[in-house]
Amino acid sequence: MCSNGLLYPDSVRYAEQGGNEFAPTLETEMSTTMVKIPEGMVLVPGGTFSMGAVNPVGITDGGREPMHDARPIHRVYVDPFLMDAHEVTNAEFAAFVAATGYVTVAEIAPTREEFPNAPAEMLVAGSIVFAPPASPVARNDYRQWWRWVEGANWRQPEGRGSSIEGKENHPVVHIAWEDAAAYAKWAGKRLPTEAEWEFAARGGQSGQLYPWGNQMQPQGQPVANTFQGQFPNNDLGKDGHEGIAPVAQYPPNSYGLFDMGGNVWEWCADWYRPDYYATLLNQTVRNPQGPTDSYDPAEPGLAKKVQRGGSFLCTDQYCTRYMVGTRGKGEWRSASNHIGFRCVKNLEN
Repeated sequence: MCSNGLLYPDSVRYAEQGGNEFAPTLETEMSTTMVKIPEGMVLVPGGTFSMGAVNPVGITDGGREPMHDARPIHRVYVDPFLMDAHEVTNAEFAAFVAATGYVTVAEIAPTREEFPNAPAEMLVAGSIVFAPPASPVARNDYRQWWRWVEGANWRQPEGRGSSIEGKENHPVVHIAWEDAAAYAKWAGKRLPTEAEWEFAARGGQSGQLYPWGNQMQPQGQPVANTFQGQFPNNDLGKDGHEGIAPVAQYPPNSYGLFDMGGNVWEWCADWYRPDYYATLLNQTVRNPQGPTDSYDPAEPGLAKKVQRGGSFLCTDQYCTRYMVGTRGKGEWRSASNHIGFRCVKNLEN
């Protein structure tokens, strides 16, 4: 074991793949005595940090994705802000809907104009649901474990006949980006920028692989809701949960934030571009807001927003984006049963 918490071979690989590019995090010095912290939120001090991730391939539990879009590592400054301690829950979202009558994207049938190539049977209100196959499958086609389910939405996460009864403290899912933004506005908050999200997830540490350190399971104990077993057909639930977990079931990071890795993906304010970080070199960027447009070479016709944190489906067999600094993405008007969000709020003057 090395002083950085990595096994010796991992420490060498980490350095070779960019770990030495991380500089210390410099938190903003501020008096907190006059800061009003709303219930359910925590203060994130802000400051300057190194943003991005090393190529995790070859590191223990690092998986097979080189994460090219998470580099180059670059310096960023963010102002202090407040952040929800956990993901927005079903109960919290239900209160928003009761107060406003809001209807989510998943509850509205998509149009042919919006999705010109979609089969007619998919132009109905619904959403995408994880459906594990009965036996092992090759992992080169995600359509083997995702299916479009008519009637699936935040109230009925598995489709018609399902319910969130008894799951009031679970993260709300089947939330498109505009749904998350609408809730945040109603709550007097906003969605975090990608830089804010990563600063918060790092908890003052620099360059660690996970929000909690450099080992996926410290002392052999799961500290996040991820996928154990053979993906995608056999989730063993060794972390205590098969599927989504209630919020705040695992230890928080040093800022008091729960589930910054795993459980459900979280929307950020920024548009997604894999080449965005390359525009931020040779300077310390203050409060970056992301690119002005979206482009994903894998699906150039879809506008995507950044997602962070990974989900209960992440595993080193397929997706290791619970690693802090790595980036997710999603079509901004689509959702599934592993996408949620949390909010932030500016400090009051």
